[in-house]
Amino acid sequence: MREAWWVREGGSTTVALRPDDRLRVVDLLADGREAQLTVLPDAAALGLRDRRTPIPPGTELVADREAIAIVAAPPDPERDGLSTLPGVLLVEIERAQPHPRPEPEVELPPPLAEPRLELRVDPATARSYEVRAGEYIEIIDVRGRQCSDFLAFHARKLQDGLERGLDAAATRTLTGRAFPEPGLGGRFFDADLEPLCELVRDTVGRHDAFALACTRRYYEDLGYPGHPNCTDNFNAQLAPFGIAPRGGWAALNFFYNTAFDAQHLLVADEPWSRPGDSVLLRACTDLVCASSACPDDVDPSNGWEVTDVHVRVYAPEHRFSMAIARRTLPDEPARLTRETAFHPRVSALTGALVEHGGFWHAERFDGHGAIAEYWACRERVAVMDLSSLRKWEVLGPDAETLVQRAITRDARRLAVGQVVYTALCHESGGMLDDATIFRLGPDNFRLVGGDDRDGPWLEELAGREGLRAFVKPATDALHNLAVQGPASRDVLAELIWTPPAQPALRDLRWFRFLVGRIGGRAGIPVVVSRTGYTGELGYEVFCHPDDGVAVWDAIMAAGAPHGIAPLGLEALELLRVEAGLALAGHEFDDDVDPFEAGIGFTVSLDGGEGFVGREALAERRAHPQRALVGLRLDGGEVPGHGDGVYVGRTRVGVVTSAIRSPMFQEPIALARLAVQHTAPGTAVEVSCDGGLHRRLRAEVTAFPRYDPEKRRPRS
Repeated sequence: MREAWWVREGGSTTVALRPDDRLRVVDLLADGREAQLTVLPDAAALGLRDRRTPIPPGTELVADREAIAIVAAPPDPERDGLSTLPGVLLVEIERAQPHPRPEPEVELPPPLAEPRLELRVDPATARSYEVRAGEYIEIIDVRGRQCSDFLAFHARKLQDGLERGLDAAATRTLTGRAFPEPGLGGRFFDADLEPLCELVRDTVGRHDAFALACTRRYYEDLGYPGHPNCTDNFNAQLAPFGIAPRGGWAALNFFYNTAFDAQHLLVADEPWSRPGDSVLLRACTDLVCASSACPDDVDPSNGWEVTDVHVRVYAPEHRFSMAIARRTLPDEPARLTRETAFHPRVSALTGALVEHGGFWHAERFDGHGAIAEYWACRERVAVMDLSSLRKWEVLGPDAETLVQRAITRDARRLAVGQVVYTALCHESGGMLDDATIFRLGPDNFRLVGGDDRDGPWLEELAGREGLRAFVKPATDALHNLAVQGPASRDVLAELIWTPPAQPALRDLRWFRFLVGRIGGRAGIPVVVSRTGYTGELGYEVFCHPDDGVAVWDAIMAAGAPHGIAPLGLEALELLRVEAGLALAGHEFDDDVDPFEAGIGFTVSLDGGEGFVGREALAERRAHPQRALVGLRLDGGEVPGHGDGVYVGRTRVGVVTSAIRSPMFQEPIALARLAVQHTAPGTAVEVSCDGGLHRRLRAEVTAFPRYDPEKRRPRS
């Protein structure tokens, strides 16, 4: 193994030598320049007498022990100034042995419980193990960016001579997902469509169920005959169980970062996993399993370096929460999916729970369904858990200044007890988030948004502008229910007690809030705002998580005479699209400004200090390019998010959200179009196949389609 190091004129280069390493100095300018060599700790390590010795060019020295060599290139006294070349000498090192890469100690995450079985899969190997029904399997990426292929076979069927292992095609067909994730679509099936195991926790979120575990043929075709591979390793481990060898195993490739690109090509990159990341599985039946530490070091699949994998098996009597990991910032620890304060009541009403914003929320409720829940909100009253909204307290003498700089509204006009809906923008004018701002006092504000980045961004803004304002996360201290619908005022008026200094609930105006209690003067403390995300009269009730169950029970009891129903995410989507309400990742993102997102009314460009992005938004308002509109579509087909909108053969926009409207009994959509095509009545077409073959005829409509004057929430 050879190494080469520059030595600049007037500078020096230091290299570490080990026994039998050879050092040679090359004169790049061929001017007979001598190097000045210093050897530590002893010159005898290179066969020299003096620790500091001049070395003529071409000299070759051999180390007989470990040493440090410092090679200097003195400046030439006959030259004016120093050379501008990268170096005037070159130090060549021929290593007797490859330089061992230092392996820092990596501490495994603590066990989730006392393991029944614990084993280490060494780099470029595989291990087999048996698991009983109900047991949990934790597969840990010890050092990060290391793939681990996983095989599992139905143990009883193996005993009967029938080989049935995990089948990726069957799993994708039954779950409708490229790869299962904790929740409703978390099970892995065999070819008989029987579940073998389910995914309980996942701290990475990017795996592979398309490609084979690496094979001998793969490396041979790349020019690496004899390279270790997962398939041969699996064959050796599974042979004692009577499992026939294969040329390639269809495995679940944990931590393997694959995807299909726009040209339908399977592409791979370095894994997303970090040291200690893991997946946790639960066995649905007795299993024979095998796990590998993939030996692939010829492409990015393992970050170009093969490391080890750790496996733990836990007894079935343990219970572990189902969770997906989220990271707000790249360098922060992952946070697992949490349960809201209302989860005991919500989970008793439905098993259709999905991860949403880091919490488990209901998609729909048993005995109701999205359409029934929708009509309950439009005609009576519905209650929904929205605790995944992010809350941040902004406090301190410069709190108003910070809020003024951060939001597109004029925060100084916000009275105590008032709420305002606003956008948060980047310097470019693109949106970070939309949010509601509560003013609790002269120096006290609360931001309620949907993005984990809101708080860190506020802190960064306060720091760079030297503001004495403090940003505190409050999501874990305030969980909230939305009570929405024409009867919502009557339901809450029976519950909410307010002191004389606070408005009574019946007197609470739109975008105001009160501080009160449920159950009288000594009851449960709550904050109630007249806000919502449905287009109906509605309120949001904020409470401490310790009071969540009691608050849910009280609202449901008071709402029973009014026909109250629980509301899930599917029904909320119907409500908010009809009302033309923006959703992050659909109507806006970092590249879309508030005008293009349909919430231009939140931008106050007149007077006072400028907010972040003000100059860019002034320019964008003066020269608009795109606008959000409503679409009415012919036929019964509903387009998807991202489908193109065309006039003739020209693409003029994109569908941002679409539903089949229960109110209008037809498909409707929100779309961002070039301003030349946004007039109501304009005929357009939506392409559902990305090309020019299948088009849905559509017409631009008033925006929003439902209650454009906002009479219902104002009522």
